[in-house]
Amino acid sequence: MKKRNEVLELSFEFALQIINYSELLEERRKYVIARQLLKAGTSIGANIREAQSCESKADFIHKLKISHKEAEETDYWLLLCEKAASYPNPTIEMKAMLLSIQKLLTKIISTSRK
Repeated sequence: MKKRNEVLELSFEFALQIINYSELLEERRKYVIARQLLKAGTSIGANIREAQSCESKADFIHKLKISHKEAEETDYWLLLCEKAASYPNPTIEMKAMLLSIQKLLTKIISTSRK
């Protein structure tokens, strides 16, 4: 039986939510933020997935740190959308998923360094 990888699964589900939200932004002609958010939000999971076949412990940590940086950038874009009056608000579920991913990444990076 294959072991469950929570951060990988969560980041994939989050990427799907980001795709849907980015499409909503594009429908409202918010192209620049939609593109930035799509790139950063889907990159989180892509880097986590890439870390699964890393060449060394240092490589693993490095890829997860990139993922964490992309999560921070995604959080910034979502916050902008939330605060800008002319933008649709991101869902509470999306924000909660991102926070969970950030916490998991922090924990995994910290544990891997030991």
